[in-house]
Amino acid sequence: MIRNGIGIKTAQVRPSRLTGQIHVYDGAGKGKSQAALGVVLRSIGLGINSQGNFERVLLVRFLKGPERSYDEDGAIAALQSGFPHLIDQVRTGRAEFFGPDEITQFDRVEAARGWDVAKGAIASHLYSVVVLDEINPIMDLGLLDVDEVVKTLKSKPQELEIITTGRAAPQKLLDIADLHSEMKPQDHPIAEAQGIQGIEIYTGSGKGKSTSALGKALQAIGRGINHPGSTRVLIMQWLKGGSGYTEDAAISALQQSYPEVVDHQRCGRDAIVWRNCRQELDYVEAERGWEIAKTAIASGLYKTIILDELNPTVDLELLPVEPIVHALLRKPKDTEIIITGRCQNQPAYFDLASIHSEVYCHKHYANHGVELKQGVDF
Repeated sequence: MIRNGIGIKTAQVRPSRLTGQIHVYDGAGKGKSQAALGVVLRSIGLGINSQGNFERVLLVRFLKGPERSYDEDGAIAALQSGFPHLIDQVRTGRAEFFGPDEITQFDRVEAARGWDVAKGAIASHLYSVVVLDEINPIMDLGLLDVDEVVKTLKSKPQELEIITTGRAAPQKLLDIADLHSEMKPQDHPIAEAQGIQGIEIYTGSGKGKSTSALGKALQAIGRGINHPGSTRVLIMQWLKGGSGYTEDAAISALQQSYPEVVDHQRCGRDAIVWRNCRQELDYVEAERGWEIAKTAIASGLYKTIILDELNPTVDLELLPVEPIVHALLRKPKDTEIIITGRCQNQPAYFDLASIHSEVYCHKHYANHGVELKQGVDF
C-alpha cells in the first residue's frame, strides 16, 4: 500500500485483503464511536452490491441502553428495514454516564449480556464485521474480564474484522490490536474566545478521519429521518473520484428512501495526487468541489456539511485558504461543518474549530504490508 502520497489510490481496482484485523479506537478526543458507525455504513454498502450474506455486520453498543434515543437510530433502522440480512444491532447498559463508584448490579448484568452476544457472534462465522462500541471503558470499569475478552478476540475467525471503541483501552487489548488509533483533543483559544461553534476537524496520521466523518453523516441522516425537516446533509468528498467506495451504495439507498435528507458529491481524479506532479484537472476538480461546498454553506439549507479530505486538498495548494476561512466565518449558526484529512501544515481555518481531534497512529496494519479491505477501509 502507498501511504506517502496525498489522495486515494484507486478503490475500483485495489486488491482487498482476506484476513480480518482487530481495530482499536481510543483516546479522549471525539470520533471513536463515529468511526465505528462509518465502518458500519461502508460494510452495509459492500453487502448491498455483493451476492449472498457474506457481509453481515453486528453492532453491539455497550453503555448505550435502549431507553435513550441517539441521532443515528433513524438511519440504522432504515438500513435494517431495507437490508435486514446485512445488519444486526444490540444495545446494552444504562443511558447515562457513571463512574467506578456508581456501578450497580444492573450494569454488571448488562455488560455480561452484551459480551455474551458478542462472543456468540464471533464464534458463529455469520458476520464479516463485529463492532464492540464502548467496550474499552466497560473493561476499564471492571465490568468485563480483560483476559477473557483478549482471549476471545485472539481466537476469532480468520476473516472476521473486530472493531472496539472507547476511552481507556487496556494495554492487553492494545498489545493484540492490528490497528490502534488514538483520538486526542486539540484546543483552539481563538474559536473559544470568539464563541465560534459548529466546526469540527479530524486530522492526523491515524486511521479514522474520513470514517468518523461518515459516522457523523450517518448520525445527521438519522436525525433528519427521525425529525423530518430538521436537517439536511451534504457529503462533499475531494481527491476521491471514480468508483469502488463502498459507502456509496448505502448512502444511495438512504437517498432513495429519504431524498430530502442527504446529498452526496465526489470530485477529483481516480488517483493519488502527488505534490510534484499535480495536473490541471486536479485544480479544476478541487475548485468544482469548493463551489458546491461554498454554496451549500452559505445557503443555510444544510444543517450538516461533511468536507471530506479538504485538508490535503488545501495542503496540496489546489485550493486557497482565505475563501474557506471567510465562508466558515459566515456560516449559519446552526450549520455543522466537519472537515477531514491529514496535512503537513495546518491551514488558518483550524483556529476556527470548536472540536478538533488529532488521530494518532500507534499501529496500522498497512505499515506491515497488509492490504486495505473493501467495506472497512474504503
